[in-house]
Amino acid sequence: MADLTSLTLRAALDGLADKSFSSVELTTAHAEAVEAARSLNAYVLETPDKALEMARASDERRARGEAGRLDGAPLGIKDLFCTEGVRSTAGSNIIGGFIPQYESTVTANLWRDGAVMLGKLNMDEFAMGSSNETSAFGPVVNPWRAEGGNAQLTPGGSSGGSAAAVAAGLCLGATATDTGGSIRQPAAFTGTVGIKPTYGRCSRWGVVAFASSLDQAGPMARTVEDTALLLTSMCGHDPKDSTSLPVETPDFASFVGKSVKGLRVGVPKEYRVDNMPPEIEKLWEQGIAWLKEAGCEIVEVSLPHTKYALPAYYIIAPAEASSNLARYDGMRYGLRVEGGNLTDTYEKTRAEGFGAEVKRRILIGTYVLSAGYYDAYYLKALKVRRRIADDFDQAFEKVDALLTPTAPSAAFQLGDKSDDPVAMYLNDIFTVTVNLAGLPGMSVPAGLDANGLPLGLQLIGRALDEGTLFSLGGALEKAADFRAKPQKWW
Repeated sequence: MADLTSLTLRAALDGLADKSFSSVELTTAHAEAVEAARSLNAYVLETPDKALEMARASDERRARGEAGRLDGAPLGIKDLFCTEGVRSTAGSNIIGGFIPQYESTVTANLWRDGAVMLGKLNMDEFAMGSSNETSAFGPVVNPWRAEGGNAQLTPGGSSGGSAAAVAAGLCLGATATDTGGSIRQPAAFTGTVGIKPTYGRCSRWGVVAFASSLDQAGPMARTVEDTALLLTSMCGHDPKDSTSLPVETPDFASFVGKSVKGLRVGVPKEYRVDNMPPEIEKLWEQGIAWLKEAGCEIVEVSLPHTKYALPAYYIIAPAEASSNLARYDGMRYGLRVEGGNLTDTYEKTRAEGFGAEVKRRILIGTYVLSAGYYDAYYLKALKVRRRIADDFDQAFEKVDALLTPTAPSAAFQLGDKSDDPVAMYLNDIFTVTVNLAGLPGMSVPAGLDANGLPLGLQLIGRALDEGTLFSLGGALEKAADFRAKPQKWW
């Protein structure tokens, strides 16, 4: 049954519908693949017994003619999503062996539609990172390797486990989250598709918080259509989340394959950054040519405040993180390290429980929110954020979507940038603007670099206009005809 792990989500659902195989067979094949690929460290917790129980229930529903839209499809769940009765850690020691007594809204929606959980996926600690090296469970290894090389590469972050699992055939799709590019950058690094929907499309209830005004859940899968199928199930208004938008969820898959003729696609001149690798520039030009051939009109646009996006993001996100992570103090749940007094207990618990990157961001966030610096840093960053959103508003008066590179490079070697936080933060240069403005963004695999590693193109859309992104993403996917897969070495 090894070939079952190479199916797309759509093909698997079609096979289940016509009884070519059962969910138990499909789930067993994926559970065995997960076990055989432990060297990738993509999963931090495998749940094969639960998966088979869910698969059997799915087969029974299908036999009764009661199958949901994702019935029987085995998925991986990023460990940022709380799952009832199943350990949820956010990749951190400080939460310890936390077992939630409730289900996140996003995963509850997936189970409602019949999906099967294979386990919890590795991630950067509290979603803080661009290489999946900050996880308390160790780094995830990208299933791709450079031609002629054996060096272990990053799958990107923070959703590195999700990206690696999808690329290696360890699930049909995965949940992920994106605060500054954590779905799109890993998708680009692993030759997969990832979409961050409009802020508020997916409920944040039951998702461990990093930066509440930026975090947004989304799917990763092998094709544009597969992500559309997953996103349709994941979305929906949730009264438990005050930022959840009370809007109808379209059938996103219906947009894939639609003609894009006549759509105006903007190319922001500010994204042509200094020292951009020639192959990224070449791929971008190729993407423009593909969309032209599909009937799109290409328009150069300006997003003049783009150069301030990274500094603004790395003030706002740590500020929100320092507030959100204050709850992890050893008093109510998770790790507790006893000290000589209350303050000593707080200090020892947080010192031992948090990793270096999380501590760095908490300190930055506390600093920019402190008296004397709030106006100079945090308030100014919020003003810049407003200007960035205004730039997009003005651009979308002229165009229907934007096309940019997803990341400034292909996957790099594990350890290459772990001692240089600024170099690591620059991985988000093309993605953070989308989070600051609350817009939808999608990464589509579009080519390989000189070392045979995948590269992605990013589409950015108007708020709540994911449909246009799915149409354009489908057109890019068809033109690129990206069929490369990692050579199995694990």
